[in-house]
Amino acid sequence: LNRLCRLPLASLASAPESLPRFSRLASSKSPFQQLLPCTGRSHSFIRAMSSDSSMHAVQIAESGDSSVLAYVSVPKPTLKPDQVLVKVAYAGINYIDTYQRSGLYPQVLPFILGREGSGEIVEVGSKAQGEFKAGDHVAFMGAGTYAEYAVVPTVAVAKLPDAVTLEKSAALLLQGLTAWSLVRQSYKVEKGDWVLIHAAAGGVGLLLCQMCKLLGANVIGTTSTEAKVKIAKENGADYVVDYSNGYEALVEKVAELTGNKGVHVVYDGVGAATFDVSMNVVRRLGSVISFGNASGAVPPVDLLRLCQKNVRLMRPTLFNYLTTREEFETLSSELLQLVAENKLDFTIHKVYPIQDVKQAHDDLE
Repeated sequence: LNRLCRLPLASLASAPESLPRFSRLASSKSPFQQLLPCTGRSHSFIRAMSSDSSMHAVQIAESGDSSVLAYVSVPKPTLKPDQVLVKVAYAGINYIDTYQRSGLYPQVLPFILGREGSGEIVEVGSKAQGEFKAGDHVAFMGAGTYAEYAVVPTVAVAKLPDAVTLEKSAALLLQGLTAWSLVRQSYKVEKGDWVLIHAAAGGVGLLLCQMCKLLGANVIGTTSTEAKVKIAKENGADYVVDYSNGYEALVEKVAELTGNKGVHVVYDGVGAATFDVSMNVVRRLGSVISFGNASGAVPPVDLLRLCQKNVRLMRPTLFNYLTTREEFETLSSELLQLVAENKLDFTIHKVYPIQDVKQAHDDLE
């Protein structure tokens, strides 16, 4: 692992190139998409060279807060025929990493964190799908990416266009593919649609705003502060409602904008707190796409509630859109092309040296 993504580009010169860094997109808990200065806080991580059979990785031996994170020597992963071995350059940081570390999502311990990253292929399995070769720069989704090396099934590996950097791509796939699959698969956004995006200033929310605008939709966003209202509008939201004082203003605004018809689709990553208002403002024959539970899981739903407006309700997960190499390649190639053509304003929030992984988790939480 060469880097964990999230510090300003200017700070990269002061960070040892031999050490990993982590990266992530701005999130709803840290909404500003500017590059922030490194804290300078250091932690006692091992700084040793790998051998041919071992590597260094960020591992947990027990569940807990960020203090359980340890940079340790572990065996290098063994390549299987359907995989590629990647020398990791950057690893993306996501909320799921903190859930796994804390024990909210229990794991078999010891456990190496990380679900996405970027780097260079160093070896290709004998039965690997796709046209991959040693030296290819790739982004990928897989387990154990907080490490110097990762083995990844080629069903979830994307070769990078020349215009997309390793740094940027490390934090792109999970949030980017989540957003792109929502607007192309969960509900296919069309020109002229009215779209409501909850948590519009979050990582996925900002991408959804941009993507829906690119597709010609009328975009309504919700946020919890005036600062986030500005960010959502800068990223494509036509109208933004601050719901910090409740959802009545949102209901009124949607009715006003749509002539009391409601929106064609609601993208709801908040969950329990917003589900009722989502059902309220969706139009007849509309869709509610509940894809997250930031405020808690949505309680069990009485299906008879859907027949009031013949509403379509879906609770998708990204990985069920990516079960084959063909599915992954279609969505990832479209996403990377948007980034390569600068059609998405995609900014790394901050880059951390590997020894600051504890600080990275603390900042995220």
